[in-house]
This record gives sequence, structure tokens and C-alpha cells, in this order.
Amino acid sequence: MSRPAARKAAPKGEYIETDSGNKVSRRATITGTAHITLGGRTVIQAEVQLRGDLHPTRPLPQSSAGSSRPDVPPTSISIGRCTVISTGCVIKPPSRVSRGAVHYYPMKVGDNVFIGPGTTISAISISSHVHVGANVVIQAFAIIKENVKILPNTVVPAHMVIPSGSVVAGRPARVVGEVGEGWGVSAGGAGAGGLGTASGAGTGWVEGGDLRELVRAIK
Repeated sequence: MSRPAARKAAPKGEYIETDSGNKVSRRATITGTAHITLGGRTVIQAEVQLRGDLHPTRPLPQSSAGSSRPDVPPTSISIGRCTVISTGCVIKPPSRVSRGAVHYYPMKVGDNVFIGPGTTISAISISSHVHVGANVVIQAFAIIKENVKILPNTVVPAHMVIPSGSVVAGRPARVVGEVGEGWGVSAGGAGAGGLGTASGAGTGWVEGGDLRELVRAIK
């Protein structure tokens, strides 16, 4: 009697999609998930490293009676809505050494932020409607205000504060211009060509604008 043919496993998609619409690549490396929050409709692409294991430490809270109670896990990385983290990025919270020990501080990323491929970020804060080009380095405790464009291959030094509406470039970074009044609302082709997003994902969205169309296009 011939052996019955083995049933092939059903193919799996590139992304795991959560109830809130987040899309996380199966090829991303995410550590310390209890310390990472995603706001919804956010995309984490392949080969991204999210270092939630590098989380702030704090003592257990005490009840009014003096006994300890279960602690809420501290947030290491908080990412807002409709944010896209492209392939090969490394996102880790900033740290400093104090009394011989390394202390980590929570990182917050806003809504509608695009982070280009190959970028490394240790900023303390990135506000909403920020576009980060490919192969950028944002060092520890930098603060990026809203409506900012960081050009590819830029190095933002530690503790730098980038003001709202700026275009930034250089190694080290400096303000080279302003995004202008049409930033994020203009129609047309300011999209994702060449920025490492999924095939066909370059239509229907604008740098600095609402990234919901880009998130929908990534499959």
C-alpha cells in the first residue's frame, strides 16, 4: 500500500496582525514585549530590532498598608499610531551610567512617524509627523520635535534638540532648511520610492502626513 502524501503546511504571511491593526513581521526581533506599547496601525518590518528588554528599573510600589503589590511593567519603548519602522532598524532606549550601573530611560515615538531602513535610534522622544531617511543614526537623549524631516545618512548627536518644522542633514546633524507649510498635506509623489517599504506601497501617502494608506499597503 502506498504511503499517503504528507499534507503541506499552509503558507504564513509576512506579518502578524494584532486586533488593533499593528503589523509585525515574523522576521523582526522583539525582546521584552511586556515593556513595549504600540498605539495601533503601526508596522514593524523585517530584521527590525526592538529592545524592550532594556527597560527602566524602579522599586515595587507599596500599598497603603505597607505590603507590596504586583508591579505594572515599566514602559521601555512607546510607539504611537500609524508609524512605520522599516527593515533593518534598531530601536533601543537611551541609557547613561551612574555610580557604575547602566540606567535606561523610556523612549516615546509619536503618531505618523516614518523611519527609513537601516536606521539606529536611541532618542528620548520623537514627536508626530516625523520622516527619518535611510541609514540615519539618532544618538541617546536626542529630542525630535513635530513636523521634522531627517535626510538619509544623517547622524543626530546625543542630546540634540531638533526644532519643529526643520529639515536636518549632516554628520553631525544641523538644520539645513524648513519643511514649509505644505508638509504632510500636499498631494502627489513625495512618497516612499526607494525607502525600503513593501512593493507597491509608495502611493497614497505623503512624507509627514497621515500614514494610514501606507500601513494598509504593506502586506
